[in-house]
Amino acid sequence: MEKGPFSVEWLAQSSRGTARPSAAARRSRSPPGDASGQESPEGEAGGGAVPGRPRTKFSAAQLQELERSFREQRYIGASEKRRLAAVLNLSQSQIKTWFQNRRMKFKRQTQDAR
Repeated sequence: MEKGPFSVEWLAQSSRGTARPSAAARRSRSPPGDASGQESPEGEAGGGAVPGRPRTKFSAAQLQELERSFREQRYIGASEKRRLAAVLNLSQSQIKTWFQNRRMKFKRQTQDAR
């Protein structure tokens, strides 16, 4: 008998971080109309990425403006976020996420320099 997702055995393994739903279980949870039945390789989605949402590729001009704003102030206020979103044709959440990621990059760079 196959150990399906959420069986006692599967739950015990999942608490140790080793459980993976079976291929049949993954296919059964696919959205209606998705009859492809093809399995994607492990880790293809980038580990937690939202399925179907492509990565935002910022243009050179957008990056230049974002970096300039970051050099002035590492934490962005609401009004500056709205201004950048309008000027760069991005959403406010994209601006917020870019600043969060840039702060983490800055933190890694400064820690590596020590």
